[in-house]
Amino acid sequence: MNDGRVYLLTKRTIDIVGSLCGIIFLSFLFIIIAILIKVEDPKGTIFFSQKRVGLNGKEFKMYKFRSMVWNAEERLAELLKFNEVSGAMFKMKDDPRITKVGKFIRKTSIDELPQLFNVLLGEMSLVGPRPPLPREVAEYTSYDKQRLLVSPGCTGLWQVSGRNSVGFNEMVELDLQYIHKRSFFYDIKIILKTVLVLFGSKDAF
Repeated sequence: MNDGRVYLLTKRTIDIVGSLCGIIFLSFLFIIIAILIKVEDPKGTIFFSQKRVGLNGKEFKMYKFRSMVWNAEERLAELLKFNEVSGAMFKMKDDPRITKVGKFIRKTSIDELPQLFNVLLGEMSLVGPRPPLPREVAEYTSYDKQRLLVSPGCTGLWQVSGRNSVGFNEMVELDLQYIHKRSFFYDIKIILKTVLVLFGSKDAF
């Protein structure tokens, strides 16, 4: 078995064990966040699912804790002109659609925790490029599409290198850097750095 296959097998094993442990140990936190979301905005769901593009362009539903008002997607079109990052992404620091609970779980990255289920299902990995939206991929160049050559991740080099202060083009370069250098130890290093984000990154919004 060559080194590439050994790495992929090891990575998948870590993904399964890591996601299962995360779901079990964080189950109490999941319950608390679910209650808070429902109390603040009872009309909406607890979880938010969104179509994303994964490995080799395959689409899947990515899960998050809902951090926005129930009709957030309907209000997106009117806010696109306020986009604060360059390229095929939308980010707005003072997005009026974000709830009070949503601000907290975004700041601490708790909203991302349900993606552990995506990892368990094999749709994502613990470490890899962030999965883009189909409308973002529609604007990709052939160079940008290299991000889709590996499984998307819950965290990656972009997230530990500035997150939303990093523009789209730089994000692509960081993802391609990860793809080129990825290894067992590199993944562990990124996971450890990501732990700091859970305490609140100034770049998270």
